[in-house]
Amino acid sequence: MDLSNLKPALGSTKSRKRIGRGQGSGYGGTSTRGHKGAKSRSGYSRKVGFEGGQMPLYRLLPKFGFKNINRIEYLGINLDTLEQIAEKLNTTDITIDLLRANRIASKSDRVKILGRGELTKAINVSVNAISKNAKLAIESKGGTVTII
Repeated sequence: MDLSNLKPALGSTKSRKRIGRGQGSGYGGTSTRGHKGAKSRSGYSRKVGFEGGQMPLYRLLPKFGFKNINRIEYLGINLDTLEQIAEKLNTTDITIDLLRANRIASKSDRVKILGRGELTKAINVSVNAISKNAKLAIESKGGTVTII
């Protein structure tokens, strides 16, 4: 046996339906598209959300809400997470570059320290923003906070 006499299993392949080749083929006339209407025309494509002429859902429901284009998104990191990071990496200085290097923050993330959890040792933090409670907690343990 070699590659030249390989062929697909019996019944596993079908020949293509040749439409629009005359009445004798069985697929002439309307060429399997039914009679008239938009779907029978060439170049037809249905709109996303089209519901057969019924008022579509996206037009039925009212518009609402507000998207503030000036909003600044922060990645929130709590004090207990900071404590774990400091122990794991055996460091007291935590910067955005350190967080990015350890895949805690991505390249475009702005980092904000939040106040959940407790600290057991002094940590020096350099981030984009910090909450009032987190700043008090860090400074009470003898650490420093630098806003970039």
